[in-house]
Amino acid sequence: MLDDQRQPVSDPHVDIPDVGHLPPVGVVPPTMHAQVIRPGHYGDPATAFRREVVPTPQIGPGEVLIAVMAAGINYNNVWAARGYPVDQVATRQKRGETEDFHIGGSDASGIVYATGEGVETVNVGDEVIVHPGVWDEHDPWITAGRDQMIAPSARIWGYDTNYGSFGQFARVQAHQVLPKAPHLSWAEAAAPTLVGTTAYRMLHGWQGNTVQDGDLVLVWGGSGGLGTQACQLVREAGGRAVAVVSDDERGAYAMKYGAIGYINRREFTHWGIPPLVDDKDGQKAWTAGARAFGKKLWEIAGAKEDPAIVFEHPGAATIPTSIFLCRPGGMVTICAGTTGFDAMVDLRYHWTRQKRLQGSHGTNDEQAIAYNRLVVDGRIDPCVGRVLTMDDIPRAHAEMGRGEEVFGNTVILIGSSTPDLGKH
Repeated sequence: MLDDQRQPVSDPHVDIPDVGHLPPVGVVPPTMHAQVIRPGHYGDPATAFRREVVPTPQIGPGEVLIAVMAAGINYNNVWAARGYPVDQVATRQKRGETEDFHIGGSDASGIVYATGEGVETVNVGDEVIVHPGVWDEHDPWITAGRDQMIAPSARIWGYDTNYGSFGQFARVQAHQVLPKAPHLSWAEAAAPTLVGTTAYRMLHGWQGNTVQDGDLVLVWGGSGGLGTQACQLVREAGGRAVAVVSDDERGAYAMKYGAIGYINRREFTHWGIPPLVDDKDGQKAWTAGARAFGKKLWEIAGAKEDPAIVFEHPGAATIPTSIFLCRPGGMVTICAGTTGFDAMVDLRYHWTRQKRLQGSHGTNDEQAIAYNRLVVDGRIDPCVGRVLTMDDIPRAHAEMGRGEEVFGNTVILIGSSTPDLGKH
């Protein structure tokens, strides 16, 4: 039940609903089902996630309680399950939080069940999605008018924060809550927001190197959740995306979502850290491999044209090639390091050709709103690859960690009973 429709008051007489069901709107049970990670289980995501019944989160001023209808799977909770590179539970405990567990999930569609003090932008009963950027609105960086996602207080919801979308109820900040596209099911609406807003920031967020009409953009992992969003965003901006994939089936999938062509990376062998500069024979062999890769890109582009932007997330295995191929004055923008964090840049190709290697992380409000508008308008497809159950969350993360199932986005049904529920 609600007190003045703001602070949720758990009703001890309300039974915890089964997954796939909800209590009446505004009625908050004291406990909920969730997929939980505890430090003692860190390691393989297949065993790190355990289904438990835990207390339903309480909300404070400026916060919103969402009944989660569906949740999206992202690579960040592969890291959370491993406890590497960051032990999120220990990090939060050092900040004074008391929970000894992590409930992840950085994508959600759902229904507002309660709003905290000062929340005026959403109401109980609203059908919404959640963007993943979290911060302290009083952070001096933000009050000075600077980019919210670069603020010292900035975090990724459901990775750096607790009570993400892998529970029946999620706790979010009010500014994260955006309208759900009416034409999408709960599952479809939950699929793309983290990867989509991340891709939007990477392509539109860095002044001087934003995607322009006619630009050639190389997109690594073009058939995955991040890559399919990037290809569509490049297309919407008038650019031309070329996807890098691991087989022809994945290439065809990337082209379905906006790529003009694809490169099969398995046809090349020069990946990883190149030989040192003084190793002339090694350098010659590596450069030949990188040039052959670039020639394939030229064939797809129809001219000897290098990419204005390289859309990166593999990291260690691919950064040397990305920097080598990027056009003078162009940008390599990177949001992760799924093949490793120890990437190497040959500075000869970096400073003399005045290229940009730009880290990009998360989204600010303006970028999230702009991306969501494209989804609501039907210009961006959420690219749902498969829809699973709450009990499949461990398996889905284990497969993602191994690089399997890379067609679009994986979605988990939480409150929604079927994949098609929620369309209007």
